Amino acid sequence: MSVVKLKAQLIKLVEDIQNEELLESLIEFLSKQNQQSAGKPLWEDLSERQKQDVLDSFDESEKEENLIEVENLFRHLM
Repeated sequence: MSVVKLKAQLIKLVEDIQNEELLESLIEFLSKQNQQSAGKPLWEDLSERQKQDVLDSFDESEKEENLIEVENLFRHLM
């Protein structure tokens, strides 16, 4: 699978996540992984559209009506 397709798939998964705690955990995990890489930051690898998608997803995650229980999330992922 190409990098572009993988990123698109990841963005779609993140867009569907409504649990703030899980999103914070993902941000922390990805930030740590990114810091460990020798290359440029992950954010810089994103296109402007991808960056906007991430920011839009973050804004959506701030809305209480978009949140779901973590158990429901894991049911969807498995």
